[in-house]
Amino acid sequence: MPQRIETIQQFYALMQETGKLRRKLVSRIMESESPDPQGSEQLRSFLKALQNIPRQNDRFVLTSSALCLELGYEISELEKDLIFLEQGERALLSYFAELHPGFREEIGSALEFSHGLRLPLTNLISDRDGTVNNYCGRYLSSIQSVYNAVFLSRFAQRAVENAVILTSAPLYGGGLVDITVAPPGLFILAGSKGREYLDARGRDGRLPIEQEKQNKLDHLNRRLEQLMQDPRYELFSLIGSGLQFKFGQTTVARQDIYGSIPTTESEAFMNVIEELIRDIDPQGEYFRTEDTGKDIEIILTVEGESGLKDFDKGDGVSFLDGELDLDLAGGGNLVCGDTSSDIPMVEAANSPQTSAIFVTSETAIKQAVRRICERTHFVSEPDVLVCLLNQLGKDRG
Repeated sequence: MPQRIETIQQFYALMQETGKLRRKLVSRIMESESPDPQGSEQLRSFLKALQNIPRQNDRFVLTSSALCLELGYEISELEKDLIFLEQGERALLSYFAELHPGFREEIGSALEFSHGLRLPLTNLISDRDGTVNNYCGRYLSSIQSVYNAVFLSRFAQRAVENAVILTSAPLYGGGLVDITVAPPGLFILAGSKGREYLDARGRDGRLPIEQEKQNKLDHLNRRLEQLMQDPRYELFSLIGSGLQFKFGQTTVARQDIYGSIPTTESEAFMNVIEELIRDIDPQGEYFRTEDTGKDIEIILTVEGESGLKDFDKGDGVSFLDGELDLDLAGGGNLVCGDTSSDIPMVEAANSPQTSAIFVTSETAIKQAVRRICERTHFVSEPDVLVCLLNQLGKDRG
């Protein structure tokens, strides 16, 4: 009988259990190409537990707290995994064709573009959420699905020397390492916009931070923790990105992708955070703030060509290049992203052998990427890009 989910803690615990099981399933498939029927049954029980949460106005209600959740990602990724495990890869591709209008045409166009890639590539530099992973309303429950891990692992194993997944989320403590189910050793996982990393050999590293700046960030984080204990603001730690302490950066959610927080409350919370930052850094020497509309990104400044600037993903790519000898200037690179914050990665990795694939329909982003990189291509969904990489890996197998 499926377990009963009544609290947010029980929900997150269940999602962590799906992660443990998915890691085992992916390892077995990568080793033998043979799914585990018993594992499929366990995944189905997890799915039923989510589906049995009471609903109100198309949202799932945790009765212990009256907290409403959108579970589109969690449920749909489990459903895709069950199709993949029980019916096979071809059935999953057919499902994608029904789910995403023009899916087969997009795959064909992307494969045609990929003929210009010289495989194996030297580097894949890719963002995660919205690029090679579908968006989720909460980072802690955005556990990588089995099919996604298998498809990306095939590419990492067969078609590229260095596969880097770079995200603004932290690496540990509910970060990228915790939600990744791909086998160890295939990917370089880079968190906090590339300030920290776990390489393919299991070694981690961090970009040094001046002690004075680290002290300011630690002070800010303590104040934010205290703030989130206030019942008026506690909910903001439970939606979207929540409260994330990254290396050299802190993220505070003020909204999620479903618009769960009334606009006036979200904006009022934004003002509270800005006032707190001004209290700690009145001259704006230590922090830069970026408001995405959903998250408040508080970033330690670094020295740029024209003075202080916020640390971006391009800075992270350059740091990784120096630390891990990626040979970005001389090797063949594929850079993947989906938002304007990913464009600096293209700039940092740009060379005559660099190509870019972005998951976007926004004209401004397309134009910006094209201005930097001559060989560019655009797709509409992460599933399209992931399936493309899977096919390129299979072709090299």
